[in-house]
Amino acid sequence: MAHQPTLSREQRARVRTGVIAGMVALGMVGLSYAAVPIYRIFCQVTGFGGTTQRAATAPVAGEAGRGVARTIKVRFDGNVRDLPWEFRPLDTRHEIRIGEQNLAYYRASNPSLQRTTGRATFNVSPDAAGKYFVKIQCFCFSEQTLAPGQQVDMPVVYYVDPAILDDPEARAIDEITLSYTFYPVTAPQQAPGIHATGEQRVPARISG
Repeated sequence: MAHQPTLSREQRARVRTGVIAGMVALGMVGLSYAAVPIYRIFCQVTGFGGTTQRAATAPVAGEAGRGVARTIKVRFDGNVRDLPWEFRPLDTRHEIRIGEQNLAYYRASNPSLQRTTGRATFNVSPDAAGKYFVKIQCFCFSEQTLAPGQQVDMPVVYYVDPAILDDPEARAIDEITLSYTFYPVTAPQQAPGIHATGEQRVPARISG
């Protein structure tokens, strides 16, 4: 049997360093694939970066408590990126009571000659208000497909959590901006149509 050469201490250290570096590289590759969903979950839990929260219903009158005596302004903004659509809020501003459920509509239209699909991202500013702006039902993160010339009004059902009044960094906020940006989806995974996200179903108003 041939004698197997014995590695020196320096050679073993080099091998160990190489193995560790390889494992770190593989771990970084794995994290890069997981980063987007992990970051999204983190934002949804903490409200980081102005990410809104989700709920099935608005607080009942007793839970809303003193919040209903305080009003706050909500401004709506809509944008598109690399998508041949027109997209805007129908109401640019609401003044609402904190804790009460509200409804806003955005209008999307496709003036092009091709059926196209988009998906909306969103954020709330100022950032401190993100974890208190709660959406019950909306169109974000679902694929929305418009036929040539089609126009549709898409609802957002939302409320501002009364807990905002207990946050020293957020309770002085008197205006919140909800902004959506639609991006193209090149390989749709959902059947063509207008899809809602959330438990409460508010039928979209087909306006054209």
